[in-house]
Amino acid sequence: MIIDCHGHYTTEPAKLQIFRDKQLAGLADKSRRPLTTNLGITDEEIRSSVEGAQLRLQKERGTDVTIFSPRAAGMAHHVGKEATSREWTTICNDLVHRVCTLFPQNFVPVCQLPQSPGVKPANCIEELERCVTQLGFVGCNLNPDPAGGYWCDPPLTDEWWYPLYEKMVELDVPAMVHVSSSCNPCFHGTGAHYLNGDTTAFMQFLTSDLFKRFPTLRFIIPHGGGAVPYHWGRYRGLAQDMKLPPLSEHLLKNVFFDTCVYHLPGIELLTRVIPVENILFASEMVGAVRGIDPETGHHFDDTRRYIDALPLSAADKAKIFEGNARRVYPRLNAHLDRRAH
Repeated sequence: MIIDCHGHYTTEPAKLQIFRDKQLAGLADKSRRPLTTNLGITDEEIRSSVEGAQLRLQKERGTDVTIFSPRAAGMAHHVGKEATSREWTTICNDLVHRVCTLFPQNFVPVCQLPQSPGVKPANCIEELERCVTQLGFVGCNLNPDPAGGYWCDPPLTDEWWYPLYEKMVELDVPAMVHVSSSCNPCFHGTGAHYLNGDTTAFMQFLTSDLFKRFPTLRFIIPHGGGAVPYHWGRYRGLAQDMKLPPLSEHLLKNVFFDTCVYHLPGIELLTRVIPVENILFASEMVGAVRGIDPETGHHFDDTRRYIDALPLSAADKAKIFEGNARRVYPRLNAHLDRRAH
């Protein structure tokens, strides 16, 4: 089985954006607020939104299951107030749940959290618990920078985050560390802000003893870890200078990386530097890069091709394609068992 651990609902029905536009307009003019959170999206509209996109690409590229969450850029935690984020998050998570209910063979849900700049992450516990215990979600996406490129909140290793981590440990769910859209003109969203977020989160983990406090807490750093694999020697050297344990002991029992790297040399580097046990297959389709690579004739985000081309054993490829996802997302197993039957 090939499990894609990183998929977003980027093809939502237009009615979702219509609601969002009204919600945001209502921040300036209360009379423009939407009158209901019932979007009026039919099951047929949901089917149409994925059948020609994610479902078609799964079949064409030979993948089986996608761990599926709301559009990352759409989380936009920097917009509005806490109540705005809470309402928007609930709507987006409920819509992802409907997709996964309609297509249980193809999608397994992961939730966004109702984060807001300056608001304690403990605010997110209720929604995380609802999604996991009532709706069957297997994890969450955690934004390390709800300010949208201005990094106003404490680092991920600060006690500010601990109540949320305690709930994640209790529920036995991991978080993918994933920023949202950038409102800072210095940082292009997918080309800079995403990769900055990945790299920054890793360095925050490196300089802390977070995993002594939470030994079973698990994070997936997407997009191949940003700059991390390319500068692995730098990070090992910094850890050594700080008198920290080797990174294999200090971080790699708790921190994992996905394969959203859109060329073969990048994937080759990732698998040469990071242990196979810490790599989860992912494509992020339909996502940040949708075109065809003129050098190969294939889509940039057709990442299965890169794994297939690697000189790894069948056992190691099986870990990347399936085994590691089952281990990092233990609640996934129940979904896959139902799928098998």
